[in-house]
Amino acid sequence: MPEAYIIDAVRTPVGKRGGALSAVHPADLGAAVLAALLDRAAIDPALVDDVVLGCVDAIGPQAGNIARTSWLAAGFPEHVPGVTVDRQCGSSQQALHFAAQAVLSGTADLVVAGGVQNMSAIPISAAMLAGQQHGFPDPFGGSTGWRARYGEQQVSQFRGADLIAERWGITRERMEHYALRSHERALAALDAGRFDRELVPVAGATADECPRRGTSTERMAELPALADGSRLTAAVASQICDGASAALVASERFVAEHGVRPRARIHHLAVRGADPVWMLTGPIPATEHALRRTGLSVDDIDLFEVNEAFASVVLAWLAETGADPDRVNVNGGAIALGHPIGATGTKLFATLLCELERRGGRYGLLTMCEGGGTANVTIVERL
Repeated sequence: MPEAYIIDAVRTPVGKRGGALSAVHPADLGAAVLAALLDRAAIDPALVDDVVLGCVDAIGPQAGNIARTSWLAAGFPEHVPGVTVDRQCGSSQQALHFAAQAVLSGTADLVVAGGVQNMSAIPISAAMLAGQQHGFPDPFGGSTGWRARYGEQQVSQFRGADLIAERWGITRERMEHYALRSHERALAALDAGRFDRELVPVAGATADECPRRGTSTERMAELPALADGSRLTAAVASQICDGASAALVASERFVAEHGVRPRARIHHLAVRGADPVWMLTGPIPATEHALRRTGLSVDDIDLFEVNEAFASVVLAWLAETGADPDRVNVNGGAIALGHPIGATGTKLFATLLCELERRGGRYGLLTMCEGGGTANVTIVERL
């Protein structure tokens, strides 16, 4: 069987909305991680076969194939192509999958995967709203096929997170306690320097800006709900932010011919779909599918990264999978550290890889919910 090896993975610090990265052009954010990735690996950029980057809301400075623009903004050779992927929140995780699949198929030997997102410059859902000036209020309303299948009901991540909280009996107070733990873990990781190896300083930013020191469940309890009757507040949701991330995937042939030492290998790649109105339950069947296909059990996985789009998403996933909470998001998650949507997949992958190495673990599993009800799962094996 061919292998897809991970040579390295890096990310920028995550800048809070309006923070240190907010004025950085998305192409320059992308260029920063691409340049750092290849410099750290000491690999000639001319050897790269393709660049696959995730990006959501690809309008304005994120339009025009930001993968290609970022590569060129880094000053790298024009003969290397690039392609941009949109699988909503899982875009850069899917970029990693496409890169690994190219290597596993034998059609490429060295592929860069990653993602970029400046949510300060281009607000979340900007692409969905861009059609309003052309008479399309949302992506779904004009489709007779969609309406016949799902009716006129609201489709939003907020509704999905609320539906999950209701179905699994997750109270606002329980979500707030989970959110506090996310901040505590993130701050402990920051203070201990656990993110240092994966970080690429950009525009004066050297550390993640989103974790809130001094937060408490008492302060969270004072926040208004996001909507009447909702159990959600801003405290239990991922933070809007800016950032970029990237990973370098190589074939066995490239590793042997160039004498590079990989950090890990891809053990499994999968993506599954679930109800698009509930939207955020996908990681549950996707994780079950991945474990079944690999013959692994939840106890075989040393560390999990489950994106904290909302606290209810991870709490429901924990309830269904039976995973040990002490192995899940051990350095905090998006509630504390932010969710630069197009870049989060390979951002979490970089964190997972570094923590596996720090702990001496073997297997790590990454999954996240995505718009449309899909979810990717990546299982990586540390070497």
